[in-house]
Amino acid sequence: MLLNPENIVMGCDHLAQADPRLEQLITQFGLPQISSGRDPYEALVRSIVSQQISWKAASKIFERFLALFPSAEFPDPQTLAAADLSQLRTAGLSQRKAEYVIGIGEAFSRHEFSAVDLQSLSDENVARQLTAIRGVGQWTVDMLMLFTLGRADILPLSDLGIKKGIKLFFGLEGLPDGAQMEYLTRHWQPYRSLASWYMWKIVDESFEWT
Repeated sequence: MLLNPENIVMGCDHLAQADPRLEQLITQFGLPQISSGRDPYEALVRSIVSQQISWKAASKIFERFLALFPSAEFPDPQTLAAADLSQLRTAGLSQRKAEYVIGIGEAFSRHEFSAVDLQSLSDENVARQLTAIRGVGQWTVDMLMLFTLGRADILPLSDLGIKKGIKLFFGLEGLPDGAQMEYLTRHWQPYRSLASWYMWKIVDESFEWT
C-alpha cells in the first residue's frame, strides 16, 4: 500500500482504533507530514552526502556537488558514474562518500532503476536490490521506502529515534531490539510508517502523556 492523503487519513483512523495512546498523539500532532515522489536515485545520493554530518554542512557540500555539473539540474546516473573521484572530493565529499555516490550512479545506469521499477517490488526485494549498492544500508533503504516511495508499513528497526520513541511510548526500561519492536507494534500494521512518524514526534517534541 502506498501513502497518499486519503490513505493517511484511513491509516490514522486505524491507528486510533488500534491504540488509544496513538489516538492521543494524532490529536496532539495532527496528520503525519509525509510526502513522497522524489526520484529514488536523487534521494539516495542526497542521503549519502548528508550521512553523519550536520544539516548545515550537508547543504553546503550538496550545493558544491551540484555546481560540479552545471549543465543539468541534477547529474544523471551515467554522468555521475563517469565522474572523477578527485573532482567530487573538491566539493567536500570524503573519499568513501565520493566512491559511494559514483557507485549509485553505476548501479542506476546498470539496472535503470526508477520509482516505477522499485514500486513494483516488495519491501524485501527493494531492500535486497538497493543494499547491494556499496554504501547503501538498511536504514537508508527504510528512509527511501518511507519518504520517497511512500510505503505505508515501514518500521525502521535500526533508527535511534524510533527506538527512543517506542521506549517512551511503551514505558520500557531500555531501548528495544528489533524483535521487541516488531512484537510491540504488530497491531499498528499495515500503517507502521505513520506510527513511526509519531514516534519521532514524541522524541523531538519531548511529549508528555496526560
